[in-house]
Parts: sequence; C-alpha cells; structure tokens
Amino acid sequence: MTYLGIDVGGTKVALQTDGGATPRSAVFPWPRTSSVADDLETLTRNVRALLDDTTQSVRAVGVAMPATVGPEGLVTTWPGRPSWTGLDLRAALCCLFPRSSVLWADDGDLAALAEADEADCQDVVYLGVGTGVGGGIVLDGRLCPGTARGSCEVGHVIVDPKGPRCDCGRRGCVQAVASGPATLRRAGRLRGEPVTFAQLADGLRHERDWAVTAIGESCDALAVAIVNLNELVRPALVLIGGGFADGLPGFVDTVAGRAHALARPGHPVAHVRAASLGGLSSLRGAVLLARGTHPG
Repeated sequence: MTYLGIDVGGTKVALQTDGGATPRSAVFPWPRTSSVADDLETLTRNVRALLDDTTQSVRAVGVAMPATVGPEGLVTTWPGRPSWTGLDLRAALCCLFPRSSVLWADDGDLAALAEADEADCQDVVYLGVGTGVGGGIVLDGRLCPGTARGSCEVGHVIVDPKGPRCDCGRRGCVQAVASGPATLRRAGRLRGEPVTFAQLADGLRHERDWAVTAIGESCDALAVAIVNLNELVRPALVLIGGGFADGLPGFVDTVAGRAHALARPGHPVAHVRAASLGGLSSLRGAVLLARGTHPG
C-alpha cells in the first residue's frame, strides 16, 4: 500500500511516496502568476504524473500546509498565495484523492514531528528560523495541541511587548525579532547600509560589531521563547533548524548558551541542538502523518 506526503510551499511543492514497490519523489514550482484554480490544476497534474495514474492505490495522503486552515477545512489566510484564501481545502483534496484518507497539518508542526522521529525523542520543541519563525511541539510522540485544534504558533510567542511590529499586527513576536528578514533589517540599520545574508554571515565570522549585535538580539529572542516553552511543557530536547539558522556559524550554540543562562535554579533548560533534516523536515512529517505515526 502506498502513502503520499505533500509539502506545499509558497513557491514550490514537494511530493514523496512511501511504501509500495518503489518510492517516488518530485518537486515542481507553482505558476508564477496564477489563480487557485491554476494551482490546483498544476498540483493535480504533477500528482498524477508521480503516481502514474494509480491514485486508487494510495491509502492515505498527508499534506504540510503553510496556510492557516480553519477547523472546517477552509483556508483563512495565506500571504504567500492570497488567492487560496477561502478555499475549501478539504473538498479540493478529497476531489483529488477520492479513495484515500486525507490529512493536513501546519508545515511547522509536521517538521517538528519529523525531527522528533529522526531524533528518536518523544518530547521535543522545534524552532525553524527562516523567512519567518515556525516550529512545533511534540509531547509523548504526538503533536501538541494536535491537528484538530490548530497549529502551534511558536513564531508568535511574544518575547518583547515593545519590540518591532510583527506581520500579524502585534509587537514583539519572536518572528518579528529573530526571523531572517528581521535580523537583516536590524543589521542594515546598525551598519548604515543594506546587508545581504552572505554579508551577515561573513560579518559574524569576522566578529564585526554590527553583525554580532544584530544576530545576538535574534539569539536572545529565541532563547527567551525556548525558556518560556521549557517552563510550560518540559521537553527533553529543543531543536533549531531553518535555512537562516543553518547558514550562520555558531548560531545554534549561541542560542543554546543564552537559553541555559536564563534557567532558574533547579529547573534546567532542555538540551538545545541543531535539527537534522534541513529542508526535508516538513515533507518527512507529511509522510508520517499519512502513515498514521501521528494519530492526530
């Protein structure tokens, strides 16, 4: 029996089968300018090409979604592809896979599920630092709070109520302080001119004050978020991934050190280390969702 994972991104989609005779995978870009109907037609065409018109043999499908999806299966917001707002995702997926069980969850939650599985750890907090700050919590091997109750919005934990405004409208969300774009903007202000990611990484390697300070504020915000989550759920392990974090030398170690420095006596912070799966984490989580490793 075949299981299918789908990782839906803002610019591309990744597909991966599991089980069956030969696992298959594919990646395709979204049309650059399109309607939701165009996107769904592109998804349908690529799924059928991957499965070679054998959709009837797919037992279950797991979908990692970056959009906010309400309990009734309606997309309430997706800044990356606004034409999806209002889409009945449940109906669209059931139409594409009429003979399969179809489940979906937030891509950050599924990345957390996959990283926990890879680490062989039942209680994990995962933070993905990239264009935003995503992530999730796995407790006793299950997503918290669970797909039926919405996603775990780690990036919108408030770490500084007087901090920069987040795209959600509030001030001081960890995403507004520690995401890649937020860090680059701060580095640019400190340097007095725009800063690219390569320049930031080079500045950090050479210990330029503007780079060290800009990144240090991001590490502080992440450390505060980790300590707050540690007080609430007591994970055994904290994992940090995402393209921005992965590309900066010593970034995770700095976050770990600052988080442990904030611990109160008798209540140590869980071990903090780099995640393992890189860009494959959400896709791996979607496959696990399809296989039923996460009971929902």
